[in-house]
Amino acid sequence: MHSFKELRCRLVRNTLTNMVSIVRATTTEVMYPSKNDVQAMAKRLVEYYPVLRENSVNCKHTWVMDELRCILDRSNPDFISDLKTSWESFYGKAQFYGVFKKLLGPSTTQDKVTRSIAMMKALPEMFPSPVAPPKNLGHASEAMVHILEPTENPNTYLQRRPVFSPVLIICDSSCMLAIGSTPVITFPKENIDTAVLYLLAYYYTFHLTYPKCIATLLSVLQSEVQQDAIHDSYATSSYKKALSEWKKFIGE
Repeated sequence: MHSFKELRCRLVRNTLTNMVSIVRATTTEVMYPSKNDVQAMAKRLVEYYPVLRENSVNCKHTWVMDELRCILDRSNPDFISDLKTSWESFYGKAQFYGVFKKLLGPSTTQDKVTRSIAMMKALPEMFPSPVAPPKNLGHASEAMVHILEPTENPNTYLQRRPVFSPVLIICDSSCMLAIGSTPVITFPKENIDTAVLYLLAYYYTFHLTYPKCIATLLSVLQSEVQQDAIHDSYATSSYKKALSEWKKFIGE
């Protein structure tokens, strides 16, 4: 079972690895950060990443979006607002795209929560990956969203998930975002329309690899919603095909 402590360790480990790489790049000698370097790094990490502090549950949801801003567009104070606007634009077009692909029905009679759930479940088929999900996962959408059954225990479900990836667990009145088997944040169900943005943010923050069964979808969201270009080495044929069909549909 993965704990949030392990996720924090991953963040620290990645930072230390980067420090070693920087030091080695500046000298021909084999060198590692000194004790003072590590202590200074630890102090700056806690200042820069409030989530590393104990009792930081209340700041996780704001911290992860601010961290995404630091990664993608540090100098833009309106980044989060711009990101939400970008998602709303994509979401609106995707509703028509889903109907066009016969994956979504008309949404005129659906409330916001119902529409959002239907969208998240349909997105992996709108932008399909060639790799099938693990057999005990079921539909590819289960890699990103799961509707909890009335008799289902969320902890039991998380522990038996075959993929270590951010997932949104939807309950009767609230939502829980987890990474692997670790619950990270909870929020009211009526705020579900921005849940995809938090899922994407956690991939970036903890340097997580996209699950192969939804890699095409997440790559499209990365380039179209987050405006973060896909490097040529990661631009798979399925991504190029899905993006081309999407661009053609929206007239770009």
